[in-house]
Amino acid sequence: MSVRKINWGIIGCGDVAEIKSGPAFQKVENSFLINVMRRNEEKVKDFAKRHRVANWTTNASELINDKSVNAIYIATPPSSHLEYALEALKAGKDVYLEKPMVLNSNEATVLSEAVIDGNNKVTIAHYRRSLPIFLKVKELLLSNCIGIISSAKITIAQSKKANIIAKTDVNWRIDPTISGGGYFHDIAPHQLDLMYYYFGDIASIKSIDLEKNKASYEIVKGVIQFKNGVQFNGSWDFNALSDTDNCTITGEKGSISFSFYGEEISVSIDGNVKTYQFSNPKHVQQPMIERTVGYFLGNNTNPCSVEEAAIVTKIMDVFCGNK
Repeated sequence: MSVRKINWGIIGCGDVAEIKSGPAFQKVENSFLINVMRRNEEKVKDFAKRHRVANWTTNASELINDKSVNAIYIATPPSSHLEYALEALKAGKDVYLEKPMVLNSNEATVLSEAVIDGNNKVTIAHYRRSLPIFLKVKELLLSNCIGIISSAKITIAQSKKANIIAKTDVNWRIDPTISGGGYFHDIAPHQLDLMYYYFGDIASIKSIDLEKNKASYEIVKGVIQFKNGVQFNGSWDFNALSDTDNCTITGEKGSISFSFYGEEISVSIDGNVKTYQFSNPKHVQQPMIERTVGYFLGNNTNPCSVEEAAIVTKIMDVFCGNK
């Protein structure tokens, strides 16, 4: 029996697809990138040529309905995620969808229902779940090395000169009609998803000292109470004087600290500190894409479902005062 293969088409072959994700579709076993789409003809032709992709188009519907493509990677700004995902599902294609999954919880419900009613699969690109450093954090938590967990805290502060946020020709990330909110909506999905991945079901969500810049949500604070007793506090400031990127998880015996953009974990137990060093893959989404291909082929479970990502969407809605 021959091995089935995943033939990918990319909608939105821009900055994210250039290194983080795009090349990985050609490196994963049983995975092939055969068509790419971008509205700018010159740029899509250039991408296809440099990445040795046979076909290109400036029309998303043309790519979605390409009979040689059986899976679609949607890497456009969030405002078009739902539209393209629904069209791809209607065309009988599996979907790998960038974060944030959709603009809000209402759209998340529409997508969830479409997946339930259809016959195709959708995975959300919360790729940090599959990176060795964050898998190690989960392993440490499961090992109970710091005892019963009481709290987790994320502190993100970014000055105007920081480089956490990807730079683009047009800064659509601060236009809520395109991004869903602002810089918070661009980076927080990964961070909040990891908290849900680590601690499970949620009992309550609330915003704290909500200060909104209507154009960019420059300051966002919130609290999550998990059903297992862990209390989470998060603070994001995108107009800070200095840069901070930290998550600290505290237990009865000590703490685990790491950054979301670094490659080190620090574990402190009874005053003794141990560090773990990691190196991210060149194409940082490759481990997640490998698991996604496996899921589409029926070899493993979904690495991040629409239902899971919908929880992250709800958290963001509440934290930003939109729910």
